[in-house]
Amino acid sequence: MEIENPIEENQEVETTPEAEKEEEKKEQEKAEECAELKDKYLRLYAEFENYKKRMQKDKEQLLKYSNEDLILEILPSVDHLEIALKHKEERNGLIEGVEMTLRELLRTLEKFGLKRMETLGKEFDPQFHDAMAIKETEDSEEGIVLEEMRSGYIYKDKVIRPALVCVSKRPKKEEIPQENAEEES
Repeated sequence: MEIENPIEENQEVETTPEAEKEEEKKEQEKAEECAELKDKYLRLYAEFENYKKRMQKDKEQLLKYSNEDLILEILPSVDHLEIALKHKEERNGLIEGVEMTLRELLRTLEKFGLKRMETLGKEFDPQFHDAMAIKETEDSEEGIVLEEMRSGYIYKDKVIRPALVCVSKRPKKEEIPQENAEEES
């Protein structure tokens, strides 16, 4: 026995206005949910792309400055050689050997990206210099490096050790007391 379907295939189902509104509301909710999920996906994808770029940049920085610790360990030896040369009294084979060793060591460090800062006669810059002394002088403008006590170095594009320097300062002009100034008038 066959059960008859009250709605035949060719017959259209009559819908009420409330049913249509309900159907539209469901479609709208699905569309909003889809848009929300798409927005979450796009944000997550952008965040992941930013993460990949940040990791790549961190990796490049790590490789770029990988020898920094080695160079910082070698610099005291360079300092000692420079001090030995400052205290020389006569030129002999030992002094010439120290000079050649220092030149070769600095040339080797330069190959790996280390540069010695030029400081004498330059304007004092706290990004590159540490002022260890201030000397009053009229021979130079104020804020000029007069003496370098320890060399500063730049590795690649980063200051790894600022130079220790002595900076110039103009002497204060003696003020004439008010009473003396009036008497002279």
